[in-house]
Amino acid sequence: MAKTELEVRFTLPLDEVLLQHKIDAECKAREAFVLELLRQGDISAGRAARLLNISRWDLSELMYEAGISPFDDSPTAEALNAEVKSALEDLDESEHSQPKESNHKDVQRISNNCPKIMEFL
Repeated sequence: MAKTELEVRFTLPLDEVLLQHKIDAECKAREAFVLELLRQGDISAGRAARLLNISRWDLSELMYEAGISPFDDSPTAEALNAEVKSALEDLDESEHSQPKESNHKDVQRISNNCPKIMEFL
């Protein structure tokens, strides 16, 4: 049996309502694209807000609706502890170039803030 193709074309007038639906659909598509770039970490929240021409506050609402966390999910308690340990080691190494009392105060201040950081997590 021979394959038959039929092409149908038609033109519809776009009144204001249909035109607004088209504009709304384009805006939603742009929003979805930008939010997915943000979710994947390809762009920052600030850039996403600028691309969507909205405030950071409005962006945070969109992120919430889309299930996008404003926080990086990768840091764990272990990673944070390792980062603090590394910072403390760097401060200890710099004691040779600064007065010991100044470095000691910096180390003490950072150590005192660690429990507060851990409570936040």
